[in-house]
Amino acid sequence: MIELPEAVVLAEQAARTLSGKRIASAVAGQSPHKFAWYTGDPAEYNSRLAGKTVGQATASGGNVEIRADEMTLVISTPLRYHAAGEKRPAKHQLLLEFADGTALSATVQMWGVLLCVGDGEPVGLRDYAIAKARPSPLSAAFDRAYFDSLRAGSEALSAKAFLATEQRIPGLGNGVLQDILWTARIHPKRKMGELGDEEFGRMFDTVKTVLAAMAAQGGRDTERDLFGRPGGYRTVLSKNTVGTPCPACGTEIRKEAYLGGAIYYCGGCQRV
Repeated sequence: MIELPEAVVLAEQAARTLSGKRIASAVAGQSPHKFAWYTGDPAEYNSRLAGKTVGQATASGGNVEIRADEMTLVISTPLRYHAAGEKRPAKHQLLLEFADGTALSATVQMWGVLLCVGDGEPVGLRDYAIAKARPSPLSAAFDRAYFDSLRAGSEALSAKAFLATEQRIPGLGNGVLQDILWTARIHPKRKMGELGDEEFGRMFDTVKTVLAAMAAQGGRDTERDLFGRPGGYRTVLSKNTVGTPCPACGTEIRKEAYLGGAIYYCGGCQRV
């Protein structure tokens, strides 16, 4: 899966790099993956996509949507562009070969969707439909009044569960969550019912500002863009920084398992 900042970066790069290219062939499901989801039979992707011309690419939550004539690819996995003559990856869940000899590959890491949908066809994926119906945290529609509306009934949830589950905020997952909560000085395990208005306001501000900074700087340094380059946003809390001193207070950055994934936090800046 990818998250919102990387989806924005990949979509912008795909729009510049792939627009106008004609798809010569498509291979889906060559490397079986238990948590890769397709539209119908992956073997039909070639007949649905071959000969189509790539148009625009946009980000929607943690997905990249790539138009190809009347078809839309919805991809929530890392993407990689391959120049003509460049070796293709041995394993992939989707490979598009273009008529000019270049290619695009998608490889699932933990889980991901690689949907191929024609105009007017139902996507049939509940989480995607929910994410499409909600405003992006990078948009003006995602304002303080809207954020306040999400708070109702969340008192028993942890800060992590509130921000990063149920597609409550499209594209905000466990990866970007870490720096958002560190910047807000809120521990991932804090219950939402314990947060005062000032803390909740800080949470809103950091959702907006940290995600915007990640996208503007080319994604996080833990992830790679369309050309295999790491992002320019230097994460404070991530696999790259665990065990190092917090830049704000010097306390060692810790890692724990929580709610089906890892959380990173500073015990000095973020208290339960």
